[in-house]
Amino acid sequence: MTSTPTASGVSSSGHLKAIQRRTLMVLSAAQIVGGVGVAVGLALSSVVVDQLSGSTMISGFAGTATVLGAALLALPTAKASGRGGRRSGLALAYLAALLGCAISVAAISIGNWQLLLAGLVLVGGGSAGNLAARYSATDLSPKNHAARHLSLVVWAATVGSVAGPNLAEPADRIGMDAGLVEKAGPFAFAALAFALALLIVFAGLRPDPLKLAREHDGRKPTTDAGNRTVRTAWEILRTTPMARQALVMIAVSHTAMVSIMSMTPVKLHHDGAELDVIGIVISLHIAGMYVMSPVVGWLADKVGRVPVLLLGMGLLLASAVLAGTSGHRVWQVTVALFVLGLGWSCGLVAGSALVSESVAIEGRPAVQGLSDLLMNVCGATGTVLAGVIVGGLSYGVLGLGVGVMVALAAVWLASTARQSGAIRRPRDS
Repeated sequence: MTSTPTASGVSSSGHLKAIQRRTLMVLSAAQIVGGVGVAVGLALSSVVVDQLSGSTMISGFAGTATVLGAALLALPTAKASGRGGRRSGLALAYLAALLGCAISVAAISIGNWQLLLAGLVLVGGGSAGNLAARYSATDLSPKNHAARHLSLVVWAATVGSVAGPNLAEPADRIGMDAGLVEKAGPFAFAALAFALALLIVFAGLRPDPLKLAREHDGRKPTTDAGNRTVRTAWEILRTTPMARQALVMIAVSHTAMVSIMSMTPVKLHHDGAELDVIGIVISLHIAGMYVMSPVVGWLADKVGRVPVLLLGMGLLLASAVLAGTSGHRVWQVTVALFVLGLGWSCGLVAGSALVSESVAIEGRPAVQGLSDLLMNVCGATGTVLAGVIVGGLSYGVLGLGVGVMVALAAVWLASTARQSGAIRRPRDS
């Protein structure tokens, strides 16, 4: 970055670096508490829907509802960011999640699984906010550091996301002591987490990184910046092949991850596993998603986005094989879920960095919003199919289907990247 003065008075790269450090700290804090909210609900949603509906097939819609909610809120979050900056977009997402948790508590209290699914759609706003936060970390990143900065914010979610599932049982006990029905307490606890994330973002993300990046780039904010999100994104993608490749790989990675992950608690529950065992398995899975993300970001900056994307495809394929052949072996399911998280991390970090670096600052919120929309729509579709496959066939068949999808995506990426030369060199961020 240069040291050109801006309207906000930021006149040196040193000042920009200081603001970026503060931005990363604020985003990381929001990720920690937001991760708690997402993970607490994640650990129990499919089990609660299974119990209320009495149907394994319907239980798969719990994950679908949350992922679909993240998809539906991706574009409003991007529009709000385009109009009012990152602070506005993130605040909208976390507010929706807070409302969804309140609806979920009410639904569990009256035993209505349909209302619970509706609440889980809004709870997906927590995931939308956490996903959007990673892009917020790249607005002021210096050259060749976008993946690392993005990965630091992704990594911050480790604390909340790993702790979240293990807080479900104590939150349930506290909730029942406070007069809530069984399984409602964790969602009330998640509501408090999202309220805190909302406060952190709204009060702490000043100056707004996207607004400042636009000023530094010589772009004046426009009142209609977020009005044509989808059209703008598609127009950019038509002429940006690297961004298209990144979007496809992010979508595949997310679809593979949520398809297997969403049905694993149900499988373990039917195999006789206790709630604390399910919590440990999901915690290790989430640790795989986030703990190694700084290393993934460093690799993506050093060796290139495409090689790391291909590494992610290999890990996802290995996970699908392990999960599909696990039988009743809990240890093998645990290993499969951890590897699944690592593969997802490679796809998300490298793919997101490639999206950001391929698009000019003014069009980034639109493309980033479309990216999150597509990945979550694909993920929601995957969870629907996963529920049908596991309910009608088996968990092993699910692993086989995910493995085939990932293998085909890896072959396509390797072929297109080799033709463009992207596989041989890292790109500037």
